[in-house]
Amino acid sequence: MQTSTEIPEVATGGKVRRTIAILGAGGDLTERLLLPGIARVADASPGLELHIIGAARTPQSRDEWRDVVRQSLEGTGVSEDTIDALVSRSDFVPTDASSADELRELLEACPSSPLLYVALPPVMGEKVAAALAGLDLPDDLRIGIEKPFGESEESARALNEALATVVPEERLWRIDHFLGTPAAVELIRSRDRIEASGVPVADAGSKTEDTEDTRDAESPGRVEIIFEEGLGIEGRGAFYDETGALRDMLQSHLMLMLALTAMEQPDEEPGGLDDALAEVLRAVRLWDEHPVSARRARYAAGEVDGKPLGAYVDEDDVDADRGTETLAEITLQVDTPRWRGVPFVLRSAKAIGEARQEIVLTPGDGSAPTRIPLRAPAGDSSADPYARVIAGLLTGNTLLSVRGDVAEELWRIVTPVLEAWESDAGELPEYAAGTVGADA
Repeated sequence: MQTSTEIPEVATGGKVRRTIAILGAGGDLTERLLLPGIARVADASPGLELHIIGAARTPQSRDEWRDVVRQSLEGTGVSEDTIDALVSRSDFVPTDASSADELRELLEACPSSPLLYVALPPVMGEKVAAALAGLDLPDDLRIGIEKPFGESEESARALNEALATVVPEERLWRIDHFLGTPAAVELIRSRDRIEASGVPVADAGSKTEDTEDTRDAESPGRVEIIFEEGLGIEGRGAFYDETGALRDMLQSHLMLMLALTAMEQPDEEPGGLDDALAEVLRAVRLWDEHPVSARRARYAAGEVDGKPLGAYVDEDDVDADRGTETLAEITLQVDTPRWRGVPFVLRSAKAIGEARQEIVLTPGDGSAPTRIPLRAPAGDSSADPYARVIAGLLTGNTLLSVRGDVAEELWRIVTPVLEAWESDAGELPEYAAGTVGADA
């Protein structure tokens, strides 16, 4: 199983032509993350001739779209030659993603082997699949679909079934860019830091399901997976108020980091990583199997890094009565011989005074914790996670793609919490912007 902390080069064996058609090209994600990631792959791959077609309901002219592409790449560290080449090979096709006819026109506009990137809300996934199912599709079509993958375990399963009628699993990428982060790459490539952490105390090889757990029950250690940031929602109220911290971060990003931390060493065979992730996720439950182990809150007005920040409920496009959380924390148990009895705490929050993004493995014997950063150092463009997952999409490497059964397990784990929160009409707790995360 090979992976690297560097952006892999595409087209190492000569000239390769590909077209990425982006459904949802008018969204924030496309400009902030997707286009820079695409450009960094192109910059690292001299033999790659890449075309980019933007697609969305709201029409744009070719020149308007090219301005978007150029502006999104300013300050990314990508060479001017690469930027000029990508801009000159960019076009826009107005597209209703639920229309088979318009999707056919979009694919026909691709001048080279097409990659359809679906950067749309989860509710659109099945509509796109249904529209594509009625078309005679190119044999080399690949599809990337952005998380969240579905809106529940049931909808994730339905989306899997719908997409299975369109393309085989090996030509489908469920995109979660956290699989391309340096921390994820390190956990996939080497288990050394997990083994050296002292958490849990007992060795997995020393017992089985049928033998007694010999660890000290009072000090099993602890694993924390934390993503706290100082930013508020930054004008993204329409998206965030329908999503919230649990769906946005814990259900996908942080749960995958849990799986990478707790899995056994994957087999080197194709599919080995997916098998390891699915196996450990099937063993994950809420702590004491009860949603009382979860908590939520939202930020009130305060001050972060010396700057005032208004309350979440006062943001544009936010409905205060919806009760959307900006902080979510859940405690989980992993019922495997290695991890039984060890609490896994996952927490994500916005508007936090002391930002933390790390995995912390704390032994039960009082020795120093092992810390694995979830973010690369500022300015390290070689560690761009979007670039790595896009490179996999371009080369056909599914290592950094979420397999269908894994996507369903991620939803299964958080469903009891979502159901409990939806049925709880109580007032949502608040924390002042700038509060330290553990105290929020």
